[in-house]
Amino acid sequence: MKVEQLSIFIENKPGRLAEVATALAKNNINIRALSLADTMEYGVLRLIVDRPEDGRRALSEQGFSAQVTEVLAVEVPDRPGGLGEILIAFQAAGVSVEYMYAFFSHQQAVAIMIFRVDDLDRGLSAIKPGIGRIIPRAELYQQ
Repeated sequence: MKVEQLSIFIENKPGRLAEVATALAKNNINIRALSLADTMEYGVLRLIVDRPEDGRRALSEQGFSAQVTEVLAVEVPDRPGGLGEILIAFQAAGVSVEYMYAFFSHQQAVAIMIFRVDDLDRGLSAIKPGIGRIIPRAELYQQ
């Protein structure tokens, strides 16, 4: 199952991240995971939140350029080689990883990997039991 992530383009200047966090908080939207990549002028903040479309709307109302993007959320065993097995499965299926980030679930003692891949459907098919578990939206948003 595909999950939704917010992608927000923000100027690289003091206070902009705080404005994003404040806009989400005011709308009672909880951040589950994030990744930030920057250049000299701007950054791309990627967020997994509990209500992606509401988050996009709240940020757009505050003047942010925000969009919802589909990604894969994969539960990976927290052990050496766990990520490598997922990447080998993608490679075998001819799937390219555009970007990824991770967070740790203390409840299950596993890593949760967020993958943006060039073909989401093939990416979903590549993940077989034993190397990873695709996490459903409702479960991910409640982490």
